[in-house]
Amino acid sequence: MVCLIRTADSTRSRSGTRRERGSGTCLTCLASCYLNQSYVAEEHAVSDHRPHPVTSLIIARRTAWLFAFLPLVAAVLGLVLLGEGERDRTPLDQLPRDLDSTLATELEQRLPDEGSSTAVVLWTADEGTIDRGALEELNTVAKDLGAVGAGPQGPVSVAEDGTAAIAVVPVASGSATDVSDEVADLRSELDDTVPDGLTAQATGPAAVQADLSAVFEGANFRLLAVTASVVALLLVITYRSPILWVIPLLVVGIADRFAAIAATQVLAAFDVAWDESTVGILSVLVFGAGTNYALLLISRYRDELRHVEDRYAAMTTALARTAEAVLASATTVVLGLLTLLLSVVPTTRGLGLACAVGVVVAAFFALVVLPALLVLFGRWIFWPKVPRTGQAALVDMDSFWHRVGDRVARRPAVFATGTIALLAALSIGLFGVSTGLDQDEQFLDEPEAISAANRLAESFPAGLTDPTRVVTTADPQEVARAVEGAEGVAQVQPGPEGDGVAQLNVVLEGEPGSEEAENGITAIRDAVDGLDDTYVGGTEASAIDAREGAARDRIVILPLILGLVLAALLILLRSIVAPLVLVATVLGTYAASMGAAWWLFTGPLGFSALDESVPLLAFLFLVALGVDYNIFLVTRAREESEGHGPRKGMLRALAATGGVITSAGILLAAVFAVLGVLPLVVLAQVGTVICIGVLLDTLLVRTVLVPAAALILGEKFWWPRKVGA
Repeated sequence: MVCLIRTADSTRSRSGTRRERGSGTCLTCLASCYLNQSYVAEEHAVSDHRPHPVTSLIIARRTAWLFAFLPLVAAVLGLVLLGEGERDRTPLDQLPRDLDSTLATELEQRLPDEGSSTAVVLWTADEGTIDRGALEELNTVAKDLGAVGAGPQGPVSVAEDGTAAIAVVPVASGSATDVSDEVADLRSELDDTVPDGLTAQATGPAAVQADLSAVFEGANFRLLAVTASVVALLLVITYRSPILWVIPLLVVGIADRFAAIAATQVLAAFDVAWDESTVGILSVLVFGAGTNYALLLISRYRDELRHVEDRYAAMTTALARTAEAVLASATTVVLGLLTLLLSVVPTTRGLGLACAVGVVVAAFFALVVLPALLVLFGRWIFWPKVPRTGQAALVDMDSFWHRVGDRVARRPAVFATGTIALLAALSIGLFGVSTGLDQDEQFLDEPEAISAANRLAESFPAGLTDPTRVVTTADPQEVARAVEGAEGVAQVQPGPEGDGVAQLNVVLEGEPGSEEAENGITAIRDAVDGLDDTYVGGTEASAIDAREGAARDRIVILPLILGLVLAALLILLRSIVAPLVLVATVLGTYAASMGAAWWLFTGPLGFSALDESVPLLAFLFLVALGVDYNIFLVTRAREESEGHGPRKGMLRALAATGGVITSAGILLAAVFAVLGVLPLVVLAQVGTVICIGVLLDTLLVRTVLVPAAALILGEKFWWPRKVGA
C-alpha cells in the first residue's frame, strides 16, 4: 500500500490552485489508504483536509448515524406529541394596522355579540314570482331562524320585481370554525324548509367567511400530496436512479412537517397572526428550498466521488464547498422574509416569520441530516449511474452546459443584448398591472355565497347583502344625519348598540367594487370626519384600506429587501461590481415575470386585476430565491477562477452547475405552481408569477445573461477583488 504524500513547500491542487504548505504527512490521505486499502493518486493540500470540526463530526464514521437519525426521530416525535400551534383568530388578523376600517372593527369588539356577523338568506323563484302563500311560509321560516329587521309583512323583504326575497339572520361571532358551523346548520335548515318552486341560498359576510374556510378543508393535505409527488417525479428524472431520490425526499418531507410545527409554535408563542394559507405557502417554500439545497449537495458529492475513493473524504469536501453557498443563500432568504415583519397586515407579518423559520429548518436538514444520511450508504445509492474514481468531473465533461458556455463565450455581447431585449419586451406588461380583486373574484371556483350575492344584486340594491358599517361613540342620530347627506348613500339603518358604541348599517348605491362605491365610502368618511371616534368599516371600506396598506408595504419593504440582498452579496463576494450586476439581473427577472404574468392573467385566465399582496410576495420570493441561483453560480465561479482565471473560471462554473441549478429551478417553479391546487386566486397568482420568474432566471438569466456579463467585464466583474491563476 502506497500513499502519495507531498512534503514540498508548494504544489498545485487538482483544481489548479497553487497552495503553500509546510512539510508533513497528510493524515486524511493516510487514513483513507489504511481504511480502504486503496492507492491515492491525487495530490491534496493539507489545508483541504482541515474541515470545520462540526463538519467533521457530522459525517464522521462513528457519529454520522446520530446526525442522520436523531433529528428525524425528534421531528417525528414533535409531530406526534406537540402538533402545530394554535391561536384564536380575530377579525383584525387581516386588516392593516391603524387604518379607518381597522379602527372600526376594533370598536365593534365592544358591541354585543348578537348581530356582529350576519348571513343573508336569499330565496328565488324558479319560475315567475313569489306568490303570497309562499311569502307567508318564508316569514315563518325566517322567524324560526331568528331573522332580524322587518318588511311590511314580516322579517322577509321581497324585491320589486317579485322574483326574489331576503332575510337577515344573525350569526354568533366566534372563531372561523364556529361561524362555518353556524352557516352550515343554516344552509341545512334552509334545504329542509324551502317551499316548492323556490331555491334557497345563504350569502352575506358570515357565509363568505364560511366558504373561505371551506376552501382550505383538506387543502393543506392535497397541497402536500401534490407537492411531494411533483418533487418525487422531478428527482427521479434528475438522478435517473430508482433509489437515490428517496433519500432527499424523505429528509425534505420530514423537514417540512417539522417546519410547520416549529413555525406555528413560534407564531403562537409570540401571538403573531397567521391564516389558513400560511402553512400551505410555508410547505411549498420548505420543499422548494430544501430540495434545491439537496440537489446542490448531492451534485457536488457525486463529483467528489469521481476524485476520491473514500466517500467520507468526498463528503467532507462536498459539504464544505456546498455549505458556503447554502448558508449564504439561506441567510439572504431569511433576512428577506423577516422584512415582512414591517408589514401593517398581521397575517403578512406571520407569513414572513413562519417562512423564515421554515428556511432555517430546510437548511439545517440539508446541511446536517442529509449529508450524514447519504454518507452512511455506499456508492451503490447512485445506481445505475454509480460514480467511479477517475471519471471526468462535470467541469471537464463535454456536456450540454459546456457547449452553452462556449457559445456564449464566442459572442457574449450578442447574447447579453438579446437577453436584455427579451426581458424588456416581457416587462412592458408591468406598466398595465392593476391591483384589487373584487370579492367575487377571490375564488377560482365560485362558492354559494358569491353566486347568491350576484343573483341578489339583480333584484335588490347592490350594497344590501354586505352594508358599510359606521361605528361610533358619538350620538348615533347625529352620525346618521351626517351619513344620510353623503353622496352615494341609498339608505341608513340602525344597528346594534352597547357599551357606549353604536353601529349604523349603510347601503351604498354603487355596485360593490365599483368606482361609485369607492366614492361613496370617501364621501361618508368626509361627512363623519369631525365626529369623535367615528370610523367607517365593512368589506368595501376594508378593500380601500387594504390597497392603501399594500402600497405602504411596497414602499417600505421592497427597497429594504433589495438593500439586504445587495449587502449579503457584497459580504459574500467581497466585490462591488458583481453584486450590482446580480441584483440588476434579478430585478429584470421580476419585471419580466410580472409583465408576462399580467398578460396571462388578463388574457387566457380572464382576471381583471392582481390581488393586493401579489406584487410584494412575488418580489420577495423572486428576489430572495432568484438570487440563490446566482449565489450557487458565482461562488463556484470564484472557486474556479482562483486556478483558471475569471474567464475560464466562469465557463467552468457554468459547466459544473448548469445541470443542477436548472434542475433546481424547474423543481422550484413546479412546486410554486402547485399553489394553484388551492382554489384561492391570490395563491394561484403568486404561484404563477414565481413559476414564470424562476424559469426565466434559471433557463435564461443565469444561463446566458450572468455568464455573458462576467465575460464582457472580465476581471472588472470581481472588482475590487483580485481573482486569477
